[in-house]
This record gives sequence, C-alpha cells and structure tokens, in this order.
Amino acid sequence: MSGSDSSSPDRSAPTAIAAIIPAMNEADRIAATVRSAKQIPGVDIIMAVDDGSDDDTGVLARRAGAEVVTHRKNKGKAAAMMTGAFAIRNREISDSDPGEEPQHRALLFIDGDLEDSALATAPLTAPVLAGEADMTIAILPAQKRKGGGFGFVVGLAKKGIADLSGFEATQPLSGMRCLSREAFDAALPFAAGWGVETAMTIDVVNAGLRVEEVECDLHHRVTGKDLKAQLHRAAQYRDVARAIVTRRLRARRRDDKETAK
Repeated sequence: MSGSDSSSPDRSAPTAIAAIIPAMNEADRIAATVRSAKQIPGVDIIMAVDDGSDDDTGVLARRAGAEVVTHRKNKGKAAAMMTGAFAIRNREISDSDPGEEPQHRALLFIDGDLEDSALATAPLTAPVLAGEADMTIAILPAQKRKGGGFGFVVGLAKKGIADLSGFEATQPLSGMRCLSREAFDAALPFAAGWGVETAMTIDVVNAGLRVEEVECDLHHRVTGKDLKAQLHRAAQYRDVARAIVTRRLRARRRDDKETAK
C-alpha cells in the first residue's frame, strides 16, 4: 500500500458505502458484478448507471438487486459516475431529518465487467471508513498488472499525475476507487471521458486530501490489439492528455496570480 504524504483535517468518517457501477452494454457481466458487490461489507446501496446501453444491462442489473439510473443516450463514463453519485446524494438528503446534515456514504466506484471479483474491491473501503484516507485506488497484484496494451496511455497518465501533484501512481487508470464526500467534491467537475481517473487523482491530491493505493485481486476484460482496441486507446490518450493540459493551464494561471500579488 502506498499513499500521498498530504495531511488533512480531522472529519467524521462515513459509516456506510454506496457502490456505484457505471456500465454500457455489459449484459453478459453486470448481474454477476452486482451480486458480488452486494457481498461487500458496509455496502447498503448499489446504484448501477446504464449509460445508453442497447442491450439489457439495466434490466439485468435491477434483477440482480441494484437500483438503476438510465441515460437514454451514451454520455461517457465520467458522466455516468457523476449521475450515480448525485443520485446517492439526493437519497441521503431526502432520508435526513429537516434541519439535520445528511449522513454521507463513502462512494465505491466499480467497473461493470468485474463479475465475481467485484467483492475483491472490499479492501478499498476500510481506510476511508476509518477516516485514514480520502480516496483509495485499486491496484492489481504485481503479477497481474500486465495488460494487452503498449503502455502509452498509462505512461502519459503517470507522468501527468507526478508532474502536477507529486503523487507516484502505480495504476493511474484504475477505475476502482473509494472516495469520501470531501474527495468527490474536490474532484468536481469530473474530466470528460477516459481522463476522469487521471484528473481525479491530481485534483484530490492537490486539495490536500489523502490518497492510498490498495492491492485488490481483481479480474476484468483486457483490451486487445485489434483495430477497435487501438481506436479505444487513441480515445483514452486524447482524453488523458486533455485532462492533463487543462490542469496544467489551471496551475499556470494560479502561479501567475500569485506572482502578480
């Protein structure tokens, strides 16, 4: 386990977890993912976001025990993640008594293709529930980290995160993360598309919040090397580069303002 050295003020830790599963066209895997996520200790809500699927992803997620929010058209992973998180926030507000602060859950983001291994994201929750971390990021054990790609996108994301926040990410594109509400708010607005994880790490670390990486024994669909896979990686590279450039420009503007004072 590794983490940032940033410290943050004491705050009340969440006592429950909402699992949020953004998914598009995952009919073959979503039911197993939901059933596995239901077994994670502390999870009391599973919110699946059907991001414009043209198969039965939403129907099967609901049958497996998830609450489902549906995008009629595909909006991308980042939008689906925010939709799920805001649906949970609205629930917490409606469940609270008038005049009382809502009791916020930790937000556990789970990819829809994890199937039975979704339960293995459970170690992400303990540091957040204990108030020891504001965001945890799943990393595969070392022997499982090899994928089907060439590493260009991962390398870009790693360098961007290190340059802009000082955090040395092991698996910067990992989508399995558990966030406190403070971390979620610090990461808003999410970067578009596949840049969401890279931007999230930069924003949360730079907000002075604590980030830890946790080994999780997960399995998911590995991107291949055919034309479709290469187009997917090109889109990833574009989105990660855009997220990094946006944050670099923000940092430059902040520095210019400080210099001008």
